[in-house]
Amino acid sequence: MTRDVARAAFPKGCLAMRIRDSLGPLFADEEFKEAFGVRGRPGVSPGQLALVSILQFAENLTDRQAAHAVRARIDVKYLLGLELTDPGFDHTVLTGFRDRLLAHRLEEKILDLLLERLTGMGLVASGGRQRTDSTHVLAAVRSLNRLEFVGETLRAALEALAAAAPDWMRTSMDPAWQERYGARVDAYRLPTEEQERRELARQIAADGYRLLEAVFTPKAPTWLRQVPAVTVLRTVWVQQFTRAVADGEEEVAWRGKDDLPPSRVLIASPYDPDARYAKKRGSAWVGYKIHVSESCDDPKQSQRPHLITHVVTTDATVNDAMVVDEVHDRLTSRGLLPAEHLLDAGYTSAELLLTAPVSRGVTVTGPVRSNNTRQAARGGGFGKTAFAINWQARQAVCPTGATSRYWTEGVDNNGRDAIRIRFATATCAPCPARDQCTRSTQYGRQLTVRPQDQDAVLERVRAEQSTDEWKQRYAARAGVEGTIHQAVATAGVRRTRYVGLAKTHLAHVLTATAVNLIRLDAWWNEIPLARTLTSRLAALDLAA
Repeated sequence: MTRDVARAAFPKGCLAMRIRDSLGPLFADEEFKEAFGVRGRPGVSPGQLALVSILQFAENLTDRQAAHAVRARIDVKYLLGLELTDPGFDHTVLTGFRDRLLAHRLEEKILDLLLERLTGMGLVASGGRQRTDSTHVLAAVRSLNRLEFVGETLRAALEALAAAAPDWMRTSMDPAWQERYGARVDAYRLPTEEQERRELARQIAADGYRLLEAVFTPKAPTWLRQVPAVTVLRTVWVQQFTRAVADGEEEVAWRGKDDLPPSRVLIASPYDPDARYAKKRGSAWVGYKIHVSESCDDPKQSQRPHLITHVVTTDATVNDAMVVDEVHDRLTSRGLLPAEHLLDAGYTSAELLLTAPVSRGVTVTGPVRSNNTRQAARGGGFGKTAFAINWQARQAVCPTGATSRYWTEGVDNNGRDAIRIRFATATCAPCPARDQCTRSTQYGRQLTVRPQDQDAVLERVRAEQSTDEWKQRYAARAGVEGTIHQAVATAGVRRTRYVGLAKTHLAHVLTATAVNLIRLDAWWNEIPLARTLTSRLAALDLAA
């Protein structure tokens, strides 16, 4: 009856129905059995919950809306294989399903099963060409300035303790805290005068230390120390404040900007300790990054759709180059490692360009950073290419014939191998060409180069990437921008709906699976890829 009614209502079919007709029951319950117990009353089919979760992200539905769709929509009942009279389930079941996936490390399972089915159908395969790019993801928290942040962190800890141990709070809390921290920090105006703000910060810091001391006294229940909000409070206070005793009095003060921890460990919100602050190309945000990899074979040579093969979620501070090995490892385990991988400059490095073809069998195509030294920017002076490097003698010779004195092998700020070559101060000080070489008045010229084999690769790629042939081959990478746009338009991927890195990654996996099904539907219906939008002004023919 469900089939007959659905086909009468949708004579031309729809996304949910075509998924069922083309792929059948996509997920078997046995694939998720390790996340479910063997005792207790029967639960909702995990295979059906996986499909509902994908549909939820394909249509950007809330849990309540997704559960309502199962009860009310004929096409969803058709997709799940349910009778018309099936009452569905409560929306909280979806939350429990996601929690089970995370608890048993099955967050990649849904995308794995879909790609395995599509591999068997010949719609995705190893070899060929893939591309990867990233975009920012805003955390589901409000951005706060530093004073608001510490005030809200203390208030969140007090709120958590009031819920977890109300009796202990009644006997241990300063009565003034109830009025001082009873409302959210953004519910009232903070002082505008700098001195008043400093005084308020000292008051908040002192109150926080008093609370932590009370929690860690022997008389307090030991389990209070394990409350997540208390752990966050303790970490934030270490990161943000200094505490000292001078003349018998305790002094609490802000840490200076140079004394703060790096962004990769600095907590940015008491409600999402995994979110980090980052800034890129003038845009700043608190949250995460998503890295999307997809197949992009030339449609003239391969009759396959462009499908997402992997997603990586990191905090906002992680450098793009740090995820390439993880992407290749995961694609290898899925049997989908490409022959050519298109990456932008944020992912490429001399080491990757040199080692990937040998260790992985993957040709990495991507630009390397141009020479951005002062000499190169001004178009004059002595840049790196003006120096003759003798790799065997571990020396460099400058254009005037002077020889370097120091040759230090180490790593750069990103942990990559680097060699620092420095000329003696006594050599560079009297040089008549000093202004063309360095602005330092205290030290000699310094060069930073890669090891010999990597340096040769850098120079080769810098020469190649200016040719038309290289630009034409690399142009295919731009298509991943459309994939990111589709994920944003479909599921709002640039703003996570969950708290924490693990839940955000699960949402990204479900988004990637949903985008793949939408693309398969377009492929089955022979809908061509959208063309790049061009404004009417740009399209004007001005030849006449």
